[in-house]
Amino acid sequence: MTRTTTTTAAASPRPRADAVRNRERILVAAREVFVEHGSGAPFDEVARRAGVGNATLYRHFPDRATLVHHVVLFVMDRVTAEARRSLAEEPDAFAALCRFTHTAADERIGALCAMLSGDFDREHPELVTARDQLAAAVEGLLAAGRDAGLVRADVGVGDLMVALSQLSRPLPGVTCIDVDTFVHRHLQLFLDGLRAPARSRLPGAAATLDDLRQKTV
Repeated sequence: MTRTTTTTAAASPRPRADAVRNRERILVAAREVFVEHGSGAPFDEVARRAGVGNATLYRHFPDRATLVHHVVLFVMDRVTAEARRSLAEEPDAFAALCRFTHTAADERIGALCAMLSGDFDREHPELVTARDQLAAAVEGLLAAGRDAGLVRADVGVGDLMVALSQLSRPLPGVTCIDVDTFVHRHLQLFLDGLRAPARSRLPGAAATLDDLRQKTV
């Protein structure tokens, strides 16, 4: 009796290791350039910092909208993962919040400011999913801190993310060569203001990520 062998379609080939490395180098470089110069920064500068040619950059990201889209996803995914790790690994909720905040600054969370521009597709399904996951992860950090009596109750995810973006980006039109030396110092001052009990009453209401999105539509 002859055994019949069923063949299946060949799986899609995996990207070459050097292609994967180049893609990540481009995303990391673009993340830095966008924080410093905005998402309209020249592609030549992104390619230079990534150590690749322009042809390689365009092969991975054929236009600016595609590059900005993937940089935002890259940053959101990494920051979301760090929020989850911090909450799981730190001894208390405030330590987790501090670790997350400082690491998010190092991940150049200011690159997410591209989401606030008028021509950015904020409703792309990938971005909606990533934004919801980020909001849930950061809210989990804040909720754990509130439940433990360590974080003031009148602060929302949007408040934290706006402060992070503002404190981790160079001032417009100012060349701060050593700006990174001040970022973590100023973030810690901000974090001390999140401790409970609150020493003051904040005006307005706690902000969510949806609040930020709606104010830019």
